[in-house]
Amino acid sequence: MISREKEDILLESGTNELEIVMFSIGEETYGINVLKVREIIQPLPVTKTPNAHPHVEGIIRLRNEIMPVVNTAKVLGYTHETAGTDKFIICELNQMKVAFHVESVSRIHRISWKQIEEPEQLIQGDHSHTIGVIKREEGMTLLLDYEKMISDINPKAGIQPQTIVRGLRPERAAKRVLVAEDSPILQQLIFDTLERAGYEQIAKSTNGEDAWNQLLAVEKIPDIVISDIEMPKMDGHHLTKKIKELAKTKDIPVILFSSLITDDLYHKGVKVGADEQVSKPEIETLIQKMDKLLF
Repeated sequence: MISREKEDILLESGTNELEIVMFSIGEETYGINVLKVREIIQPLPVTKTPNAHPHVEGIIRLRNEIMPVVNTAKVLGYTHETAGTDKFIICELNQMKVAFHVESVSRIHRISWKQIEEPEQLIQGDHSHTIGVIKREEGMTLLLDYEKMISDINPKAGIQPQTIVRGLRPERAAKRVLVAEDSPILQQLIFDTLERAGYEQIAKSTNGEDAWNQLLAVEKIPDIVISDIEMPKMDGHHLTKKIKELAKTKDIPVILFSSLITDDLYHKGVKVGADEQVSKPEIETLIQKMDKLLF
């Protein structure tokens, strides 16, 4: 069993590095950010639940906690038999604990976000679960969108823009907002939600490096930055650190909006100077925090 609590695998905040747990399904290799991983265990007995989503095997009980088991192979469209070296990767994301059933797990690899390329538009459609391609000497590894897996199974676990009422505060229209989010679907959801709330001046970027370049290039800097944490090329922690270290940008409020905002990881955002941290999918809380910092 690999346990975050027992292994010294957490990195310093703001280094633009991450550690990836590599696992295989069939002949392909995939990765998951170790910050999402609570532990990796041998499969436990699964209790089937009636009328469950086809990608959910059932539920398990782990140290008195009940959590669903997601069949990762089914999510990705595999139909072959498993290899007999299966593992459960226990994750915490979007304020939920979930067991992802995979076939085999290799060791943890430390890489830079600069090694992760954004997937080409051709493979980054509405049904794609790939958010990054890791180039390694041994071959390519796909970084998956685990939040999308969960929201596809349970849409209520995702952002719900219809709960936002338009125009509650007219002064929002004058504020310039920069949103850094690599998932095209989530980026559009955030954009639509902020626009519905009355924010009209919204710039978007798909990674921290692009967001940083925008900040350096524009004459009128944004009034606030909303950033995901996991992004190719430059992550949200590193982006926040750079913003807070530069005289031109240090006073811009930064809100980290990510599934990685947990009790265990909150201190990482504090260390790099984030003004607020909001866990996905709490979009209403995000807007409340924006108002607190802007008005």
